[in-house]
Amino acid sequence: MRHWINTALGSINADYQRSADTHLIKLALPNCEGIDVYLKDESTHPTGSLKHRLARSLFLYALCNGKIGESTTVVEASSGSTAISEAYFAKLIGVPFIAVMPKSTSAQKIAQIERFGGRCHFVDSATQMHAAAVSLAKEFNGYFMDQFMYAERATDWRGNNNIAESIFKQMSNEPHPIPHSMVMSAGTGGTSATLGRYIRYQGYATKLLVVDPENSAFYPSYMAKDSGIVTGISSRIEGIGRPQVEASFMPDVVDEMIQVPDLASVAAMLWLEQQTGRRAGPSTGTNLWGVMSVAQKMRAQGVSGSIVTLLCDGGDRYLETYHNSAWVSEHLGDPAPYQQQITSMVGSGRLSVGPKGITAGLI
Repeated sequence: MRHWINTALGSINADYQRSADTHLIKLALPNCEGIDVYLKDESTHPTGSLKHRLARSLFLYALCNGKIGESTTVVEASSGSTAISEAYFAKLIGVPFIAVMPKSTSAQKIAQIERFGGRCHFVDSATQMHAAAVSLAKEFNGYFMDQFMYAERATDWRGNNNIAESIFKQMSNEPHPIPHSMVMSAGTGGTSATLGRYIRYQGYATKLLVVDPENSAFYPSYMAKDSGIVTGISSRIEGIGRPQVEASFMPDVVDEMIQVPDLASVAAMLWLEQQTGRRAGPSTGTNLWGVMSVAQKMRAQGVSGSIVTLLCDGGDRYLETYHNSAWVSEHLGDPAPYQQQITSMVGSGRLSVGPKGITAGLI
């Protein structure tokens, strides 16, 4: 057993050594002179998303805690990107993998999970994922990875090349090496926890803004300081937002939260493609809307500095959904008003922020 675990750990560490760090892209935000915006492009990982880091950490955590053996079936509750990355690592060490996900998950993500040898188990909504994953793990005498429970503890937030340490190292030669703000959306809450803890550990003045989609429990919980809030509704921005507050979400290391309209996320996602030619997923659009909010506040206050956010995954996974105008119209509505607001911001550089921190629109 110990020999197999050592071999599995060696395979995962070898994969890490083969993967160069992801790029930090400087993004020009018009009419925001003195404010530099950077995108950490996590889509370049071998499995195409930020969740590659999480999956690696979760597998190392489970292996070192004796939870996975050479015949253990690994089960995860995931809407797609985490499942893709976990299927990759499961194949790497030779164990079976089952992903529990909503039926609405994009076909591209399902195909990628199956390409890595994973099996998909579908439920009607996100609220059913956890119970189904627990049941399957019991049925197969397997291990429920439970990203929503273990994401914040599986990663060493003090350093060891986590995403926060990587960002600050890459920023070291920039005009404003210590960011004014970092902007991050929350799925498990693990990445925002790592960022917030690392900022405090290093004594940086950087502020952490967490952006949240509609229907998610994170934002209202943060505002009310009540971790028991449950919306009971699935997020419409795939990969982020939860119907309940998960154990990995650490509100005490977050400086501010705003709720981003779902159509604003789509509009910002499309704006990024128009400006850079880079096609990203909708959670990146949520992040960008938050970046624009921070940038306009800095501009209004005459503050210069840098803002860092993440390009969470590539848009090719969403060609039939968020990058399909007919699908967006049917499931979300018309993003044109928010696209016009972004255009207005680019022209006037002014932002209107609604009550309780909800970004109401650009003027």
